[in-house]
Amino acid sequence: MGKPLVIVESPAKARTIEKFLGAGFQVAASVGHVRDLPETAADIPKEFKDKKWARTAVDVENDFAPLYVLTERGREQVKTLKKMLSDADALYLATDEDREGEAIAWHLFEVLKPKVPVKRLVFHEITDRAIKEALASPRALNLDLVRAQETRRIIDRLYGYNVSPVLWKKIKPRLSAGRVQSVAVRLIVDRERSRMRFVPGAWWDLNATFDAQAGRWAAQLVELNDKRVASGRDFEPTTGALKPGADLVLLNAETAASLRERLLAGAAKVHKVQRKPFTERPYPPFTTSTLQQEANRKFKWPARRTMSVAQRLYETGWITYMRTDSLHLSEQAISAARGLIKSQFGPDYVPSHPRVYKTSAKGAQEAHEAIRPAGDVFRSVTSCRAELGDEEARLYELIWKRTMACQMEDARGERVTVDTLTTTAAGERALFRANGRTFSFAGYRRVYVEDLDEGAFDLSDADTLLPPLKEGDAAKAIDVGAARHETSPPARLTDASLVKELEALGIGRPSTYASIIETILSRGYVFKKGTSLVPTWTAFAVTQLMETHFQELVDYTFTATMEDGLDSIALGQETPLRYLSSFYHGKDANKPSSGLTEQIKAAEAAADPRVVCSIPLGAVDGAPVVARVGRFGPYIELDGKTRSLPDDLPPDEMTAAAAAAFVRSAPAGPTKLGDDPATGLAVMLFNGRFGPYVQLGETGDDDKPKRQSLPKELVPAECTLADALALLALPRNLGKTAGDDEILVFNGRFGPFVRAGKEVRNIPTGLSLLTITREQALELLSAPASRARGAAAASNLADLGEGPEGRRVVVKKGRFGAYVTDGVVNATLKRGVTVEELSLADALALLNERRDAAPSAKPRGRATARRAAPKAAAAAPTKKATTKKATTKKAAAEAPAETPKKATAKKAAPKKATATKTTAKKAAAPKKAAKSATTEAASTAAPSAEATPAKKAAPKKATAKKAAPKKATAKKATAKKAAPKKATTTTAAAADAPAEVTPPPKPKTITRKASAKPPADG
Repeated sequence: MGKPLVIVESPAKARTIEKFLGAGFQVAASVGHVRDLPETAADIPKEFKDKKWARTAVDVENDFAPLYVLTERGREQVKTLKKMLSDADALYLATDEDREGEAIAWHLFEVLKPKVPVKRLVFHEITDRAIKEALASPRALNLDLVRAQETRRIIDRLYGYNVSPVLWKKIKPRLSAGRVQSVAVRLIVDRERSRMRFVPGAWWDLNATFDAQAGRWAAQLVELNDKRVASGRDFEPTTGALKPGADLVLLNAETAASLRERLLAGAAKVHKVQRKPFTERPYPPFTTSTLQQEANRKFKWPARRTMSVAQRLYETGWITYMRTDSLHLSEQAISAARGLIKSQFGPDYVPSHPRVYKTSAKGAQEAHEAIRPAGDVFRSVTSCRAELGDEEARLYELIWKRTMACQMEDARGERVTVDTLTTTAAGERALFRANGRTFSFAGYRRVYVEDLDEGAFDLSDADTLLPPLKEGDAAKAIDVGAARHETSPPARLTDASLVKELEALGIGRPSTYASIIETILSRGYVFKKGTSLVPTWTAFAVTQLMETHFQELVDYTFTATMEDGLDSIALGQETPLRYLSSFYHGKDANKPSSGLTEQIKAAEAAADPRVVCSIPLGAVDGAPVVARVGRFGPYIELDGKTRSLPDDLPPDEMTAAAAAAFVRSAPAGPTKLGDDPATGLAVMLFNGRFGPYVQLGETGDDDKPKRQSLPKELVPAECTLADALALLALPRNLGKTAGDDEILVFNGRFGPFVRAGKEVRNIPTGLSLLTITREQALELLSAPASRARGAAAASNLADLGEGPEGRRVVVKKGRFGAYVTDGVVNATLKRGVTVEELSLADALALLNERRDAAPSAKPRGRATARRAAPKAAAAAPTKKATTKKATTKKAAAEAPAETPKKATAKKAAPKKATATKTTAKKAAAPKKAAKSATTEAASTAAPSAEATPAKKAAPKKATAKKAAPKKATAKKATAKKAAPKKATTTTAAAADAPAEVTPPPKPKTITRKASAKPPADG
């Protein structure tokens, strides 16, 4: 009898669950989704490529049937899982309990085609009790949740893949639009617009220190002669003037100074003392969004980092599931919290009845509890500091404190307001006010106090102790100070405040906010200045186009309504087909323009690229000043003159006056340094978009004049004719090595380097490519390649510390961006992640993910390329193990640096060359190569529809067309043939599966290569 197989999403979660289940179960990870919509045109099966819906992989004319393919990682995992399933007597799908987790479970069920009973396990914490309770009460797959996830995926695909090309045509390539992404960008742009419109208002106020028999206190002037003194809230943000109709006193420097002198000489007394008791209730437990917000406020963490740390805490059994909208706490959790409160703080801090928090989010029943420490007994903060890394310990402590505080007694205290009246010799009446707050019982504040958003002020949070004053007490102003104030523009959105805005508007779901913020950062719509999210000029252009031509798609209310629709599908109250038809074709047959297709046609016809790419900044001397977004970046235009804008310049800093000064201060143009003695051509110094460079001859003198970028150590102002000629003469020949190889110095695209034969070394900081000597070059070349690359201190972007295995973990700058390495495994930094915010824990998580995904992963290099060659070679035939003719030019482009013996093609020569046989055993594809080309189309409404199977084809000789003067022919590639069966479509809209599911015959799946996510999905 075999062991039951339990499948979860991640290897870390699998390892934790395996400890609780013991030897009686097999536990494996799917490593995320095993199946998805195709990401590139190459992933689309051949039989679907000619379909007009193939680009989106959604058949909009056949009830929006999606086309699913296996991912590259999914292909490998499915192969492993099928092998494990063959020895199992039951299958437990234990993926996360939200929509995404339910969809992963459904795809696994569809692909694995189990012949054994299938059960769905759900648990919101990874503890022994929770796992055993889930095993005792499994459920069926919730197809409503699957449908909701599938509908969201289809909506995002249709939105992104159809709207993004409009941005490419009207603005510039490589832009993307998305259902939530575009609205998030609009929110950030709107905030920047309000900052650009903002005009500061100035006012003066007076602060006095009073002395009485009971003590001293400070107060602020609030009234003068029974009229309120103006403060920041009284000014119009767009004009800087006082709001109309306000009967106020506005102090300036002169009036404030003269009033100060009169008040110092006047008499004062306590006019009024007001005392009011108050009660302050604790905050509710964390949801996904409030956890992201508070971690951003307290730790300055971006949302992605918070979710990454929370994921590790969940998978190792420290906290409950971290993607939740629910505020509910289980009875066990409340009992654990109340017990801890009583033992650690005393019975006075335990309320008479447990606190119950109600959730307003419509879809919150998908997750059963708020985020809290896992288990019936919460592990202590002390133990977390000893057992966890720094980041995990900090976040666990935050969650522990919030959970404890939410079940503690209210804080109680008293607010005191003291008004002091000062009368001058001229009879002027000045009223000063002081506010104070004292706590008589700290309550939950013994454990936790929430931080405020940037730009939010709450003076009541500042505890002030006032002396025991009584009305009528005599007082004396011993000091009066005058201070100038200026209104501040609206604060930019941060990760925390953006999440708060999105949640308040009902846009998106908290579980997706981290990825949305990461997307808009990586797409170049937003950059960070400190913790603030600053929009780029490109974001302005995209938002203008969307607001003008896709107004409904970026309307806050409409987007929130779409989210409600997805919630209704998840609750079984709405059908996917009706929802998708309404979005794509329009709600009203008489108004087809409300549908996505008609909106796109109208936008393509009406949108003027010059208009949408122009952001008016005002006028200077009657001349309009305009910021424009060109295909090569943003620039300012004034009176026919233009100047490129820096990418990191916040738009609100570019006022009309500043823009005019910026354009007029542009360099006059190229500088002539002299003439080249050898050719007589002029040597010019240019300041290009990518930095300064020198050029031999005018641009018209030669179609491709010789150019060289200035090295970093050479400032344009100090560049002489001799320097320019030396650069234009590169590469420098320093002589020869002992092995008779020439030593050449180059100014490469990624910096200066020295080469001798096949040995190449970067020239480190401190050495100049113009002055480096033969001896210095030989010293660089004699060092090992890895040491030479790391010789410069600047080559390591960051040293994060020592990993658990004693290896140093560092961040390095690679050719295609920053990556982290421990000397054995390399992992590229995720999009949107900066080196400054990367921690050791984050780096170790990236390295572990890389190891889990590819256990044999090694540092990139020639050796790795050789080891990877069999996969690259074997993966080439993709249709029923039949190899077709391919040019050696294409083969050369795809081949690694070196190829193993049995997967090599001989070097192309003038005559025919024959490649050795490649067997299917060496292939990285599944055992039967014929299966690699079968397809599956999943439909939301037609479960019995069939996909056309690939026709049987006999093996052919794999020939390679010439990459050299003559053809190079490869020998036959052998592989076993398997006749494909008909591919049956599968749909999430099938009948609900019972607790034990007998799987129907399912289609074969098609595999695809891994690639970057499509630019259009939101």
